[in-house]
Amino acid sequence: MDLSIRQDLKRAGTDAAPHVVVYVCETCRSGQEAADAPRDGAVLADRAKSLFAEGVEIRSVACLANCKRALSASIQSANGWSYVFGDLTTDAAEDLLEGARLLAGSTDGLMPWKGRPHALKRGMIARIPPLQPILTNVEGQTS
Repeated sequence: MDLSIRQDLKRAGTDAAPHVVVYVCETCRSGQEAADAPRDGAVLADRAKSLFAEGVEIRSVACLANCKRALSASIQSANGWSYVFGDLTTDAAEDLLEGARLLAGSTDGLMPWKGRPHALKRGMIARIPPLQPILTNVEGQTS
């Protein structure tokens, strides 16, 4: 049983990069912003949107319901696992994009730990399995 490489990408070749979306909670408050200033979640979302990575889309969302660990974001893969992060700062935009690049380039559907920015290591809240199973057992059935 080959658990190291997703079967669909193995057949298609490892050059196939899955589509990844980064959702940034624009309503998150860090508690550091002034009352009349934009929320730090919105600042992080704007900073992330100003960056570019092939196959990665950045979207703002009204709330990720992770207020106790704000600022929050998630990185979701169409063909792999999805991740939720918290305790981010307004400077984490490049880290989010790097995480999305790592996930987009993954052949097993998982964001590699090696090379993952520190903010995404210490701030990981959850890893969510894909809707469609990605591993095939010996009998050829999905697990």
